[in-house]
Amino acid sequence: MTHDARKSSPHPFGRLSPSSMEKGRVTYCTDLEKSVIITNFDRRGWIQVGPEEEWNFYWSFTTNCRSIFSIESGYRMNDNQMINHFPNHYELSRKDLLVKNIKRYRKELEKEGNPLAEKVDVPLPNGQVVTRYMHLDFIPVTYVLPADYNMFVEEYRKSPQSTWIMKPCGKSQGAGIFLINKLSKLKKWSREAKTPFHPQLSSKESYVISRYIENPLLIGGKKFDLRLYVLVTSFRPLKAYLFQHGFCRFCTVKYDTSVTELDNMYVHLTNVSVQKHGGDYNSLHGGKMSIQNFRLYLEGTKGRTVTEKLFSEVQWLIVHSLKAVAPVMANDRHCFECYGYDIIIDDTLKPWLVEVNASPSLQSTTHNDRILKYKLIDNIVSVVVPPDGIPDARWNKIPSAEALGDFEVLIDEELMEREDVNSRYNKFHRSNK
Repeated sequence: MTHDARKSSPHPFGRLSPSSMEKGRVTYCTDLEKSVIITNFDRRGWIQVGPEEEWNFYWSFTTNCRSIFSIESGYRMNDNQMINHFPNHYELSRKDLLVKNIKRYRKELEKEGNPLAEKVDVPLPNGQVVTRYMHLDFIPVTYVLPADYNMFVEEYRKSPQSTWIMKPCGKSQGAGIFLINKLSKLKKWSREAKTPFHPQLSSKESYVISRYIENPLLIGGKKFDLRLYVLVTSFRPLKAYLFQHGFCRFCTVKYDTSVTELDNMYVHLTNVSVQKHGGDYNSLHGGKMSIQNFRLYLEGTKGRTVTEKLFSEVQWLIVHSLKAVAPVMANDRHCFECYGYDIIIDDTLKPWLVEVNASPSLQSTTHNDRILKYKLIDNIVSVVVPPDGIPDARWNKIPSAEALGDFEVLIDEELMEREDVNSRYNKFHRSNK
């Protein structure tokens, strides 16, 4: 394609000319001008171009990715082009859709009589007994408002002393989140909201309301969550990898469940985007602890067996959240995606999935952060690009052990079907836990 032809193209996303590939020249473009991305790609000898030019590898914003795949764009990628999002990533990363997909997944397994969907009676602290999934109980009880308002009220009245957390479905970084422990507070907020919050009325913005994990595991008296990076290269067959260098994100203020601290987000929200504004924020360590140090802490305080069980359950949770969305994902062969999983561990060492981010922050808050995120990007490219280093959507996406770097295989359904399958690939392909 000539430069003039490109300028007259009806859409903003460039085509790839075969001539550039014959020379082994790899071009990339990025919507995110972060040094961890640009340095990685430049060191591979890749050449940066604009999105309207001829590119092989596009690190895009989710909105631009959706534009590329929209029918209106009329754009079709060729074999030597790859992009870092699936077209409908929101099935996993939007809070309401994640919950909907997990609930559907459970019901389908239940209908099939699959032992994974087995249920058990669980006594609550107030003496009430509720029925929960034995193996798939990894998201807190959650409702989408305003649609599920009546169901939420019914659940709320079963244990009126409990605390719930409200989150807008389409926002991130802790924006718009608040806690309630009285139905009157929700009604008051509804009255004051621009759109009346009522199930019979349509609202521009939906919220999820989840039972708040009031008994989080604390370290140094402070609440924290885990940020883990999960790379998915295909949803059908499912191929997913866990990066071994996640971290814990800590609150800056000691945990306190009293009513007076209910509105103090420095006590309750672990998001760095929230905590960095607190007076107690430490910019040297950024309120973070590496997964390796967390594991050592747990082994020292709780024992190795308990620690191994927890990390196994975390992996179980991730795999089944991916299996829940796999049937509805637009599984385009040009796509891969790195998700940021946020997981809270309660004081019984049970992990809970809080949310999944389609664009986990690549902002480096500390020196260690920069090293971690540089390695993350480097390893992602090594896994998704064939051994010859040239993007190719026709590749079967089975990386060598060396190419995995610091990723470990969570699940690879293609390898699991092979006769020479290694046991490490099928640890989650079983009927029960």
